[in-house]
Amino acid sequence: MIDLKILGYHSAQRYAVRQTVVAVQRALQNEYPGLKIVIMELKDWVHIEKYTPVLSAPSLVVNEKLVCVGRFPSRQEVLGWIRSAIEESSGLSKP
Repeated sequence: MIDLKILGYHSAQRYAVRQTVVAVQRALQNEYPGLKIVIMELKDWVHIEKYTPVLSAPSLVVNEKLVCVGRFPSRQEVLGWIRSAIEESSGLSKP
């Protein structure tokens, strides 16, 4: 299981990042049929500041690791971060 947290004070920014994450999730389903990605959106500044002081732009956390701060990640970046998380996870491997 991959745990993703989208951090952002503004809902439109979180939505844009979520769309990228969901597109990557769909693309990986054929490669990793058992892949489960849990996506959470953190919008409260108290929760966001546990990961980063940047509140004005979105950030992304993958398995409790801050991978993107204060910008919109590209599809390729998200794909790379999720693939790295899959490799680090013990229960998920490419068939």
